[in-house]
Amino acid sequence: MKAIDLFAGAGGFSTGAKMAGIEVVWAANHWPAAVEIHSQNHPGAQHACQDLQQACWMDVPSHDLLLASPCCQGHSRARGKANGNPQHDASRSTAWAVVSAAEYHRPELAVIENVPEFTRWALYPAWCAAMDALGYALTPMIVDAADHGAPQHRERLFIVAARAKHPLMIELEKRDHVPAASFIDFGAGNWQPIEKPSRAANTLARIAAGRAAHGDRFISSYYGGNKGGRSIHRPVGTITTKDRHAIIDGDRMRMFSAQECRAAMGFPSDYILPAKHEDAVHMLGNAVCPPAARDVITAMLEAA
Repeated sequence: MKAIDLFAGAGGFSTGAKMAGIEVVWAANHWPAAVEIHSQNHPGAQHACQDLQQACWMDVPSHDLLLASPCCQGHSRARGKANGNPQHDASRSTAWAVVSAAEYHRPELAVIENVPEFTRWALYPAWCAAMDALGYALTPMIVDAADHGAPQHRERLFIVAARAKHPLMIELEKRDHVPAASFIDFGAGNWQPIEKPSRAANTLARIAAGRAAHGDRFISSYYGGNKGGRSIHRPVGTITTKDRHAIIDGDRMRMFSAQECRAAMGFPSDYILPAKHEDAVHMLGNAVCPPAARDVITAMLEAA
């Protein structure tokens, strides 16, 4: 079975598809750096760097499965007060590229990934109606990557689209949770003392609360609403596009390395990342968790 990957980014969907035995033959993204990383990790696929809302679908090879992860920024609660601005209106409209690609190629199956808030988009009913008009029955589901082998709690919406009269009955079996301790390397990284003059009072308060709850070794959010820390013996919280998670070890601390973020996302340990830390974290924070994609695709094929 052959697949294409729209909004491919770092390649999480493509990697999950490969884990499920699917050959990805074409992938596209608008960010040149992401296309370069994807091409290094998936050299067998054709690559395009373009705005997919302007794509010429006749140039895309035939395929059985369409994978797509349209921009989520305009839907995500994490965007806060910026939600609803013109930039986010434009990002939400990227979902129509999925309809356009499906209309031209009519693959038998498609899987679309986004944040759960995608279903609250004002045009979500119209988007579903467009897919229905093309003959696709939709099976939406909320999937936590931690239930599928990634050491990270990351809830995302997966929509399975099948050219059929009725939606596929997808049964996803949950796997045992993998703790954050599985990928944290306490012997590596750029450690700094917790107590130093420039340390923010809110950071110190978070660390104090985390130490009281979890002892000397735990994970503390560098920003956000988690003020009590997180045990390293459970999956970490969602990996974001900016450094968020600090490792606390006694009187020292450091942020997650790019390699640790890669492991938390469920990518293989040899997966090539950008040399620049900020680019690597940004790509990983935007990526689809490969283990979750693998299990969704596998379950879909079993149900089809």
